[in-house]
Amino acid sequence: MMCDAPALALRVVTDGHLDVPLPGRGDTAERLRVLAGLCHRDISMGRLVEAHLDADAILADIIGERTGDGEFWGVWAAEPPEPTVTAERQAGRWELTGAKPWCSGVISCTHALVTARDADRRRLFAVDLQQPGVRPERGGWAATGMRTTETGTARFDRAVARPIGEPGAYLDRAGFFHGGIGVAACWLGGARKVADTLYATAARGRDDDITLMHLGAVDARLAEGQALLSHAAAAIDSAPEGLERARRLASQVRWSVEQIATDVIDRVNRALGPAPLVHHREHAQAVADLGVYIRQSHADRDLVTLGRLVVEESTARRPTAQEDRCR
Repeated sequence: MMCDAPALALRVVTDGHLDVPLPGRGDTAERLRVLAGLCHRDISMGRLVEAHLDADAILADIIGERTGDGEFWGVWAAEPPEPTVTAERQAGRWELTGAKPWCSGVISCTHALVTARDADRRRLFAVDLQQPGVRPERGGWAATGMRTTETGTARFDRAVARPIGEPGAYLDRAGFFHGGIGVAACWLGGARKVADTLYATAARGRDDDITLMHLGAVDARLAEGQALLSHAAAAIDSAPEGLERARRLASQVRWSVEQIATDVIDRVNRALGPAPLVHHREHAQAVADLGVYIRQSHADRDLVTLGRLVVEESTARRPTAQEDRCR
């Protein structure tokens, strides 16, 4: 049975039982475990809850505040060339005007962190979405994958907003990259959900060599992903303010988990053939959801970024000629 992802996410967020550690506070492993578990339950629901938890972490990181009881937050930070959202200070208050695409939870969220242009600078704002100056729009989502995340466009018409930190505060911090690793944990949880059908099929006695080969490979890949997340959690907790280390770590983990998720989808399909995709609605939806979700990465561009970070770090560590002569 398909779930109503926004309604379920809202219940998870607001029922008072969602107590997830902030990243970099000593228990990041538990945070990543919860995120993976949410997407193992339902990928679209987990994606929406992850955004709320990310908003909570961003607020705590930048201004020392947390999301409030009964609130359901999104993080709407997509920055395509067009359309754009601009921020202007009018009569002592900030107002947002324009359109923001790719807003998940555009109907159900009560609040959102929204990036906007303050002159030529990118700045983050908190917006109460239950005001006349905000109009959510659905439509344009043709894909089957992630179709229940209510991803659409938010239109702002002089919507009152509160700045969160100074311009650049959202991106120029280790926590931004810790959040990216949280998304990778969601991908891994989604991969586990896709793999569940293969595990269940094998448990029912289908133990031919091809099925067992793919099952073994999937099991090893999922263990690899868990090891990556455990390593990342320990690294985050050991240096929570380390911006350059966080940037490189996030690139490593996200690309690696993306490969794991892609391989799991492929191996489950190859092991089981088309039957689960056409007869098992929940499995088919999970495959479609995960395929769209991992495209939140920037694919090969992320490898270019990682390669550049490796070179920059190597260059920074290279001894100068004077240091070489002193050896």
